[in-house]
Amino acid sequence: MLAAVAGAHGIAGEVRLKVFADDLAAHRSFNDGALTLVKLRDGTIARFAEVSDRNAAEALRGTVLTVPRDALPPLEDGEYYHADLLGLAVTSTEGEALGRVVAVENFGAGDVVEIERANGKTFMVPMTAVPEWNTERLVVEAAFVEP
Repeated sequence: MLAAVAGAHGIAGEVRLKVFADDLAAHRSFNDGALTLVKLRDGTIARFAEVSDRNAAEALRGTVLTVPRDALPPLEDGEYYHADLLGLAVTSTEGEALGRVVAVENFGAGDVVEIERANGKTFMVPMTAVPEWNTERLVVEAAFVEP
């Protein structure tokens, strides 16, 4: 998910976007070719070739903009895509099984991982409390584990 349509902007079919990527302009086609970006203003106002009026723009409200994984730039060491963390098993640095990653949020001070325990209860930890992760599991500093 690179962005989501927040609503219509004006009467000519432009949409306001909630952007989650650093560079949305690097992509021209979204949602398996269903939307073609024609213009992007201020990084948050978009015009798509397939949207010609306010009604069509308003109908896109809530639409998530996606691209294929191979269209994303390669990652540097220590970087991750939020989607790669979702569903990972979580353990503490002491080896305790904690649950699974169900969300990655950013409230302005850095990424926060939401972990769901087997009983359905969730807790959150900052990514700064995650010393390691890979394609199979994420490890959380024991001091950040909530009972």
